[in-house]
Amino acid sequence: MEPSKEDKDIVNRYRGLLRACRTKVTPIDVKLISKAYKEVVNLYQDKRSASGTPYVFHVINVARICVDEIGLGGTAIVAALLHDTITDKLLNLEDIEKRYNGTIASIVDGLSKISSLDPKDPQIQAESFRELILTLSADARVILIKLADRLETMRSLRGLPRAHQLKVAWETFYLYAPLAHRLGLYRLKSEMEDLAMKYTNEEEYRQIIRKLKNTTTRRNKFIREFIDPIENELKKTELDFDIKGRPKAVFSIWKKMQKQGVTFDEVYDVFAVRVILNSPPEKEKSDCWQVYSIVTDSWAPNPERLRDWISVPKSNGYESLHTTVVGPEGKWVEVQIRSKRMDDVAERGLAAHWKYKGIKQDKSLDQWVTKVREILETPTLTPEDLADQFKLNLYQKEIFAFTPNGDLKKFPKGVSVLDFAFDIHSDIGCKCTGAKVNGRVVPIKHLLQNGDVVEIITSKNQKPKIDWLQQVITSKAKGKIKQSIREDRNKQLSLGKEMLYRRLKNWKITNPDEAVQELTKHLKLKNSAILFERISTEKINLSDYKSILLHQEKVDVQTEEQIEQPKTKVKEQAKPETSDYLIIDEKLVNIDYKLAKCCNPIFGDSVFGFVTIRDGIKIHRTSCPNAAQLHQKYGYRVVNAKWKQTKIENSFQTTIKVVGFDELGMVNKISELISKDLKVNIRSFSINSSNGIFEGKIQVFVSDTKHLDTLLYRLSRVKGIQKAVRMNRD
Repeated sequence: MEPSKEDKDIVNRYRGLLRACRTKVTPIDVKLISKAYKEVVNLYQDKRSASGTPYVFHVINVARICVDEIGLGGTAIVAALLHDTITDKLLNLEDIEKRYNGTIASIVDGLSKISSLDPKDPQIQAESFRELILTLSADARVILIKLADRLETMRSLRGLPRAHQLKVAWETFYLYAPLAHRLGLYRLKSEMEDLAMKYTNEEEYRQIIRKLKNTTTRRNKFIREFIDPIENELKKTELDFDIKGRPKAVFSIWKKMQKQGVTFDEVYDVFAVRVILNSPPEKEKSDCWQVYSIVTDSWAPNPERLRDWISVPKSNGYESLHTTVVGPEGKWVEVQIRSKRMDDVAERGLAAHWKYKGIKQDKSLDQWVTKVREILETPTLTPEDLADQFKLNLYQKEIFAFTPNGDLKKFPKGVSVLDFAFDIHSDIGCKCTGAKVNGRVVPIKHLLQNGDVVEIITSKNQKPKIDWLQQVITSKAKGKIKQSIREDRNKQLSLGKEMLYRRLKNWKITNPDEAVQELTKHLKLKNSAILFERISTEKINLSDYKSILLHQEKVDVQTEEQIEQPKTKVKEQAKPETSDYLIIDEKLVNIDYKLAKCCNPIFGDSVFGFVTIRDGIKIHRTSCPNAAQLHQKYGYRVVNAKWKQTKIENSFQTTIKVVGFDELGMVNKISELISKDLKVNIRSFSINSSNGIFEGKIQVFVSDTKHLDTLLYRLSRVKGIQKAVRMNRD
């Protein structure tokens, strides 16, 4: 049977891929590539992309971008061919590991995790950044293949629904293009931005393209006039060079128009000329400066537009010498001067970094990956903080400052002395009181400038304060400050708690938890954490509250009714609607009784009866806070009582206390568990929150103690809840 046109096209694309990678792969790689190609052709034989073409086109195109435009090798090509198989549930991790190898399986698994992310809002987008960079830290090929996949997707957006085009374009603008830029993949970054602009700013994009086309002949003539004198001078030297001119990217031109508030014709450096030298590593710098001298001899330079990224490369490994000069007709032209190695790194980023591994200048990329790991290993950052930090690392300019020993430190623009101190060491940051910058004493909030020499001043009595968070912008400093403040507060809480419990033990108070609750309520504090903190800082003198905790003032003057009556008068809970539900004194039935509000007994509790003067018999729990005094002072009025099984359903009101971490959605989790899962009626729900801890008080109706125990157990299993306990009083 004659192969179809599409089948022939698939084969031709595959042959083109093999030709492109033949100098970069081993015979073993070729076998794996062939195996992966046959597998995806079979797996995707019926699948088509959104544009209507066979999906295999996309798969082979991604692999081709990995080879041609990023410079990856055999393992990455196989992974690129298989990159969607786990996401599409055609293969699993074990299948790929068995048929290929663990490395390829790990890369494809990483790609499937990134594909599952859908950045819809800033919080989710921050998590997307996190996942992306985490995979970069494990194996950079994951992110490089993902960038190739995104570029191929952008190239194939034509004809898709407008909403889908915009969604993919904005993701590319804000997530993938900045990432490509940070990794030094300038060619990919520029094309992604141009393609994204084509859909997000369609009219402006078309206007710039039209103007560039209309000026092609004139522009080529201009570039020739500009290059000729430089080329003639370069030929007189022994330099091996290549020189070429090109217009800047559409998005780059549009950005300049927006930033400077000018039209296309007024953008002064639409053209860029690049001189690439084939120089040995030891002569790269001197050769680049020699070319700079020739260029500036031929055309007058703007000294403010000199950018020397040869002496101090960018943190993503980029090295080049940039200058802007006045060309023919008085127009400005940007000239980029670099070696073949520098150009390779600039165009292919990380892949070229591996190729030239070992050359001193390329250490900066490793330093950047280390910085990224630092950000991710700081556990105190919220998703919003992460978004800010990655935006900082991806977009903001850098400054360079020195230690007194001459060690060079790189930071985002806007760092303070405090950021510098934490970058050196966490302990130095925590004890920092200021610094000497260029020999002059400055405070911790002083902002650093390029070239500053910084000597940190410390004091053993210094410790981080909450307002320090306003003085720093780096993730390491913010994370360590938050961690130190939290540890300091935890120490205070532990000390305060220890002081209180020791005092309660000395006073022979048998139920310290109830005493803590009573004192917190008496002082009208939101939670016990504030109580412990105030005790540790000596803002509360415990001796002042001894009589309250021991109930000494009440015992001498209280009647039996006052003893059992809580401070806040609440409507008594009526007895259950059955006369034989409770047996009093072994034989008494149909006796009027009420359930005491001071302890809220429920079916299943160990209870006793107390004969009052006006209200008949009240039923108390044997563990009631007032039980000891009632037995001691009015023992002759105490009668035995016990519950009796009955078929009639009854419900008893009780109050439970829930303490945990104050997280988004916690109230919904608790109320859904109680009402929907356990079918328990809630009478009231109040909650207080302070310093990230919440304390909730919930009045519920339960049938018996077993019912209550189940509720407390289920609540304690909810993530974020520290404890769930029954309270004696409402």
